[in-house]
Amino acid sequence: MRTIFRDILITLILVIVVFLLLQVAFQRFVIVEHCMEPGLHEEERILANKVVYHFHEPERGDVIILHPPFNPELVYIKRIIALPGDTVEVRDGAVYVNGIKLDEPYIQEPPTYTFPLTGIAGDEYFVLGDNRNNANDSHKGWAVPRENIIGKAWLSFWPPKEWGLVHHYPLEEQLASSTGE
Repeated sequence: MRTIFRDILITLILVIVVFLLLQVAFQRFVIVEHCMEPGLHEEERILANKVVYHFHEPERGDVIILHPPFNPELVYIKRIIALPGDTVEVRDGAVYVNGIKLDEPYIQEPPTYTFPLTGIAGDEYFVLGDNRNNANDSHKGWAVPRENIIGKAWLSFWPPKEWGLVHHYPLEEQLASSTGE
């Protein structure tokens, strides 16, 4: 009888530990706007990895969950376009990072706005929604401080037809190949 009780207790403790570790590592989010269409849709549920950026810094092309600097109570989902120290500009329907025009097959449509050539501060990230013309993002004049990044979008799990990994686009490779590195 003691062995069965001990086994049940150990199993219960393991379940609780695994549950707590998953709560620390991942968090559920609901997409509440159209800002990331066509890739992610309103009412879609995703999981974000909250520990990945403890092992490496955010990268260009990552889809992240963040608190916008003007209201830390809000939660947004956006794509990182420019890193600290980069320059970014939006003109003629295209985004330029460090003077290089980005190829962005994931966007809803090209931006119809302009954003002047701007340097990104040492601890901030320039983010844009994939639905460029219908997103409250960095083109409105704000960047995301590193401490406002919650995690990296990882998995879409609802609705079932949308199930799968969230697509990140390797902008880093695009910029490196454009400069001949």
